[in-house]
Amino acid sequence: MDIQPELVPAEFLAVVLCGFGNELSPLTSDHGEEPCVKALLPLAKTPIIDYPLSWLEQSGIRDVLLICPAIHRPAISHHIHSHSYTSLHIDIQSYEETAESGVGTCTLLRHFSSRILKDFVLLPCDFIPPASLPLAALLNKFRTDTVSDGLIATTCWFTASKPEKSATIDEWGHMASAVSIVWDKPTSTLLYVDTPDDLDRNADELELRVSLLSRYPRASLSSHLQDSHVYVCKRSVVEVLLEKNHFDSFREEFLPWLCKVQYQRTKRQRYEQVLNPLANTSQALALKHSTLLSRVKQQQVNHVPKSKSSATSAPQSPLASEFNLDSPPSLRVGIHLHRPDNGVAARVNNIHTFMEMNRYFLANANYSLPTDPKDRALIDQKAQISSDTVIGDSTKIDERTSIKKSVIGRHCTIGKMAKIVGCVLLDHCVVEDGARLDGCILGKSTKVGVKAELIRCVTQAGYEVNAGEIVKSEKLEVSDWTAGDVSGESENE
Repeated sequence: MDIQPELVPAEFLAVVLCGFGNELSPLTSDHGEEPCVKALLPLAKTPIIDYPLSWLEQSGIRDVLLICPAIHRPAISHHIHSHSYTSLHIDIQSYEETAESGVGTCTLLRHFSSRILKDFVLLPCDFIPPASLPLAALLNKFRTDTVSDGLIATTCWFTASKPEKSATIDEWGHMASAVSIVWDKPTSTLLYVDTPDDLDRNADELELRVSLLSRYPRASLSSHLQDSHVYVCKRSVVEVLLEKNHFDSFREEFLPWLCKVQYQRTKRQRYEQVLNPLANTSQALALKHSTLLSRVKQQQVNHVPKSKSSATSAPQSPLASEFNLDSPPSLRVGIHLHRPDNGVAARVNNIHTFMEMNRYFLANANYSLPTDPKDRALIDQKAQISSDTVIGDSTKIDERTSIKKSVIGRHCTIGKMAKIVGCVLLDHCVVEDGARLDGCILGKSTKVGVKAELIRCVTQAGYEVNAGEIVKSEKLEVSDWTAGDVSGESENE
């Protein structure tokens, strides 16, 4: 009779947040009735959201709760169901919100708390992890630390790569700012996170409690790290959020508060039972999933003498000696630091990073033309296309056009003798004869007129550049273009 292997219940739920992407405006500004979805913006033809979803697949996590604005749900749902995520069960939930109103992460977690019934991984749709940072490594560290000393969450921070000076355009908005944090290296414990309120009170100095410095006298300080917004959390964290219902931002409000629980006595006494309930069954489940358990079992087998019965001679489990489960829980917040020399990590949450990551993937990709012969036939043989360029399907490129170091989306039309260098063109763009583009990002359905010239500009979807127009270092939005047309009509009248 065949013995079926024991089925281990799913341990983690992944909660993926897809927001409006206001810092990516005008690329994410609505185009008529069709929303421009941040999660579907391409990095070298691959939508942003595919990177964290693939990361989740590789980690072994199966259950995903994907939360997005209601207006974006149809587009995201179509993308998810038209791609093969065979090992993921993705539950798409939406919330009513506008780009102007804003809903914080804490508010969303409270709203969907009935669907978060186990330990969870919270991550944004825009985090691009390097191959050297497997999510499984963060999960295993979390598993071990929750069992060994009662850790309640693990965070991931990274050092952002510095962009080229020539690529930094002030008119595109601010670069993502680093956050001042304090952590303990030996225990990988996050101790303090600077908040906007702290900066308002004293932008030049950090105010740290004596209780923190007494407990961690060799704490480290950094003001050059960025938060990946990837958090591995015990389910009990949601219970605290339900009680602390005034928190809205997870990073700016709740995470700094959560760090203080581990060393501030009053907070610890108040929330210890909520964060570490006695009826905690997650430890056994964590050990079943952790690679540590297989090593422990092997150690037990190796140490049992063959001449004696296992019932009488089996040694005490290494877990009993390594993990003191009777000691008070630490309620720590852990930290994992990722350095740029181990691979580029980024959050694509502003225009600068969107352009930089497209350039990064182009530099590390092979020459990519459409594979379908019908699509290849749309590219004139006299067009000059460099090996570090990606061309989307159904895109037409006329003769004597030059394209270098660029990403050209699907269903675009590039006219004769156009010149495109270091650009990203989203789907359905039109670049007419003789136009020149240098270091630009064109929102979908942008039209550039004959012999127009754009240098380091970003356009909103549907924007039209007049023939012969020259524009440098600007964000071009449809409202500005429409206003210009209206004023022009009045002058003609």
